[in-house]
This record gives sequence, structure tokens and C-alpha cells, in this order.
Amino acid sequence: MAKSVQPSESEKSLFLAVVILTVIAGITAFAAAWICDYVLSVFGNSQAMALIIVDGGKQMKSDDATLEKQLTTATLALQTVRDLGWALAVGCVGVAIAVALRFRRR
Repeated sequence: MAKSVQPSESEKSLFLAVVILTVIAGITAFAAAWICDYVLSVFGNSQAMALIIVDGGKQMKSDDATLEKQLTTATLALQTVRDLGWALAVGCVGVAIAVALRFRRR
């Protein structure tokens, strides 16, 4: 009869970390694609260039209040995508180090 090998607690934890990071990476990729699509649609507006950028790019002034709001939201969306990317990168590096250490100990 063949013996079944039970994974250790650290292997279970490592597997769980990889699964969670993969799910988060998928959600983040979907969110980044959605946010970038929104930003591109706002920047594709024909009136998008008819505005004044003031205060070092932190504020935008336009004669169209809707356009002003959309571009401000687009700027915040790009900052969010940047932050999500950094967070995902740090998480991936952490899991990569954990996996490398696990294989090194074997």
C-alpha cells in the first residue's frame, strides 16, 4: 500500500500565501485595466486639452465643470494604479523570497 505524504504546516502556509497573492494579483490586474480604460476614455475627449493645469499639476481649471471633474478623477485613478502596482510588486517579492528560502532549505 502506498503511503500518502502529508504536507507540513509551513508548506500549507506557503501554498495559502501563493493562492491569496494570485487572487489578489488577478483582482489588481482587472482593476488596473478598468481604471486605465477610464483614464484613456477621459483623455480621448476632444475638449481634454482645453484647460489650464495649475498648482504643479494638482489642480486643473477648465470652462467645463464636468471635464474638470473627469480629469481630476483620472489623475487620482492613475495614482491609484501606481499604488496598486507597488503594493502588488512588494507582495510578489515577499512570496518569491519565501518560496526561494523554502526550496533552499530542502
